Amino acid sequence: MEKNLKGRLIFSGTAAGKVLKSELPLGLFGHLDPKTGMYREAGHPLDGKCVKGRVLVFPRAKGSTVGSYILYALRKSGKAPVAMLLSECDTIVAVGAIISSIPTVDSMDITALQDGAMVRIKGEEVILGSR
Repeated sequence: MEKNLKGRLIFSGTAAGKVLKSELPLGLFGHLDPKTGMYREAGHPLDGKCVKGRVLVFPRAKGSTVGSYILYALRKSGKAPVAMLLSECDTIVAVGAIISSIPTVDSMDITALQDGAMVRIKGEEVILGSR
């Protein structure tokens, strides 16, 4: 059964994939390796996990303005997430999404999104239970 959610569009596009979810904010610079797509932060739920090809779900980012470039470098290396869904998108993530052409939606109730679930993104619409 499909369920539709809507949020605020940051960068439009279509994408589908499995959710990689964190309930904690993500640090892009220094934690997300643009060459491998691996997230490294001791004690963080995403430590040791790869964002490549996943729908990255997180409440918000934390840290440096270099985060925009990290998202761009992920795209250039082929290790970027297919989409990002956030509770609150800051300017750094928004710029990174735009320059990297990563479909991004914020103002989402991310509690409805479960790690490993299949979702499809069409503009500001997020469809849960998609194949």
